[in-house]
Amino acid sequence: MDSHEDRGLRIKSAVLGAVGTNCYLVYNEKTKKAVIVDPADNAPYIKSQCISLGIEPEAILLTHGHADHMLAADSLRKEYGIPLIAGEKEEKLLADPSMNLSLMIGGVQVGLKADKTVREGDVLELIGFRFRVIGTPGHTSGSVCYWITEEDVLFAGDTLFEESFGRTDFPTGSMSSLCRSVIDKLFELPDTTMVYSGHGPATTIGHEKEYNPIYHYRRDL
Repeated sequence: MDSHEDRGLRIKSAVLGAVGTNCYLVYNEKTKKAVIVDPADNAPYIKSQCISLGIEPEAILLTHGHADHMLAADSLRKEYGIPLIAGEKEEKLLADPSMNLSLMIGGVQVGLKADKTVREGDVLELIGFRFRVIGTPGHTSGSVCYWITEEDVLFAGDTLFEESFGRTDFPTGSMSSLCRSVIDKLFELPDTTMVYSGHGPATTIGHEKEYNPIYHYRRDL
């Protein structure tokens, strides 16, 4: 768990599901309000962690619509009576099991509809913090990242990993779009920005600007 002492931000991660997806419980230690970022799988476990931490979820944020990031979303949405929030260009992929990989990853057909959709530049006021939406098409056409501006914390989904980046060979993926999203948008954030990815360890924007191989792929396009 990472602590951000000044304003009470806390982040607890769990690796869940068949392909080891990072689910994040992001909460305010002072108010005990929380958001769930990418509830990958195992809703009972996520609920148990909320109980253990004494936190109350008020929203679910999806970085994109692949099944390994949302298999527990509908159950948790109903359990807590909270909105499911996703990028506006991800609606078709969310709803279509043939596109969102749910049969391949979870062995079940999953189709979801977001309660609220967001776009580039939107700001979500949640748990006492501002989550700025950055549209990052590439891994999917509707992928978004959420940047907590006060804390320089970014939830990047499968757009950016430690010294790597997301695949683009699934429906609506585009390597050229991914390169633009990472290099022209994410790499413009402060070097100190902590990056919490959909898979693997946390990293920083500064580290990725120095070591991420995505520059080579952009030159090859």
